Amino acid sequence: MTIPPSFIHDLLNRVNIVDAIDRHVSLKKAGANYVACCPFHNEKTPSFTVSPTKQFYHCFGCGAHGNAINFLMEYSGYSFVEAVQHLAASTGISMPDLQPAQKKGIRPASTQLDKTAAHTIQDIYEVMRIATRFYREQLKQSNSAISYLKQRRLTGETAARFAIGYAPEGWQNLAAIFPEYNTEKTRNILIRAGLMIAGDSGKYYDRFRDRIIFPILNQQGQIVAFGGRTVNHGEPKYLNSPETDIFIKGHEIYNLFSARKAIRNAKCVIVVEGYMDVVALSQHGIDYAVATLGTAVTDFHIQKLLRHSDRIIFCFDGDNAGKKAARRALENSLTQLSDGKTIQFLFLPENEDPDSFIHRYGKNAFEQQISQSIPLSEFLLTVYSQELNLRRDEDRAKFIHDIKPLLHSISAPALSIMLLNRIAQMCDMNVQELESLMEIRRRISRSPQKNMHRKQPISPYRWLLLILLHQPGYFSRLDQKLILCSNDNNEELSALKVLIEVLNKNPEIVSNAPTTSLLNYLRETSFETLLRKIESETLEWNDDLNLDAEFSGTLQKIADIQRKKRMTELHSKPLNSLTAEEKQELQRLAMH
Repeated sequence: MTIPPSFIHDLLNRVNIVDAIDRHVSLKKAGANYVACCPFHNEKTPSFTVSPTKQFYHCFGCGAHGNAINFLMEYSGYSFVEAVQHLAASTGISMPDLQPAQKKGIRPASTQLDKTAAHTIQDIYEVMRIATRFYREQLKQSNSAISYLKQRRLTGETAARFAIGYAPEGWQNLAAIFPEYNTEKTRNILIRAGLMIAGDSGKYYDRFRDRIIFPILNQQGQIVAFGGRTVNHGEPKYLNSPETDIFIKGHEIYNLFSARKAIRNAKCVIVVEGYMDVVALSQHGIDYAVATLGTAVTDFHIQKLLRHSDRIIFCFDGDNAGKKAARRALENSLTQLSDGKTIQFLFLPENEDPDSFIHRYGKNAFEQQISQSIPLSEFLLTVYSQELNLRRDEDRAKFIHDIKPLLHSISAPALSIMLLNRIAQMCDMNVQELESLMEIRRRISRSPQKNMHRKQPISPYRWLLLILLHQPGYFSRLDQKLILCSNDNNEELSALKVLIEVLNKNPEIVSNAPTTSLLNYLRETSFETLLRKIESETLEWNDDLNLDAEFSGTLQKIADIQRKKRMTELHSKPLNSLTAEEKQELQRLAMH
């Protein structure tokens, strides 16, 4: 979905970032700013700073930086659109009509929405809420459903906490709660919500019948789908809602919304295979478990989970199906993993799943199993070598051949190097030979060590960026020609030119002191990361800084750079080849 930049700007002008962050992280006043221990990395001394004047946050420890939207994306794991929707709802601003994204890998809505689409989406959310309430009431009245949950050793308190319900037998039970059930409009909404199915004979019937119902929440806590488990051994055993305008099966994760706080406190997230596994673990005090919705773990799931925790533990059954699922999760993890993130694999004893294990042995025993989880690197090497005899050259060659594409997909450079060293040891090979054979470059060990060099003095282009980001009003005094005519191969100069273009297109920024960071106008540009880093340096400025003098001095320094560069160009030419104009220019430049 695409959101107009003007809406983002207006929204951020309405949001107070201090209030938005303080709801999740306790902030303390420190001079003109607010500080806290960073929520994105472990620290004892606060380095997380929030600026109420510029409406951005920055951590001097890990480098986290952004506005209120960025914070919700990183802290709560929202997508960009979800974060904007959350902030808009909190401020009472109506969202604009969103256009479905057409990028590869993103599925547009199942039908082309018409002008009433926004209202229809809200109607879908409403019928999901009503249906949830209906299913919960039906659970209280069904002896067979209650008996089934008791057999699974589920308490009433746990069932209520997860809003578990029951869809009774019968073909049209939903008719009782929707007065206009027989109208085309209501049926259309129920079908689009995935609650009703239109049969070939023109009849309509409920999708969920005689099933325990597990509501599935999105990142905003809205019910977007249901998972249904049979009570009387029907088929299929588990049935999920179909994909709808508000639900994409491969994107949602069961219990992630409710488990966010527990995940942060535990500093890890456990991924299990079923709804009942999540519910049983939670009943025994392990609230940081989630599950995919009957699908294999995808790179999208992993990316989403890594927003919430630096440590993921995949917990699978020890049977062949569990091992196959673990291997799929392993392969999809490699492209998402970065140094500093940890992914582990836990295999329970044979014939045990998290549900049965936690009931039989308890919380302490399960946490002991967690402590014995296998690191991704160990699991990777085991999976690809377990059926081979690495004493034989042929098996070593097969091992290298099979694991080569996996190493190429690893996005964590340091881990890639360490695995190369391990593989070389396992195959009794020289590391350099193996590296050449696998055609993998050591990106970290061969990169320049930045910390070995003395810190370079700040360039005038960077200093000018700092001043303009801090007080855009100085743009009216800027000699734009001086900057735009500069042709140095310098990233900071290029970023400065982009900033000048933005300020020319948005004169209101200069005439009216903005209440939000200028970076809101530069989102997704190639210089966003650089400008975020530069902007954060203004947090360390104090009131004693004479910006007028700094601004004038910086422009003079840039003019001197351009003058000396031009003189060098003219001096490099033979004197008799200079034109009369060039000679006069050289004389004029030399007199400055």
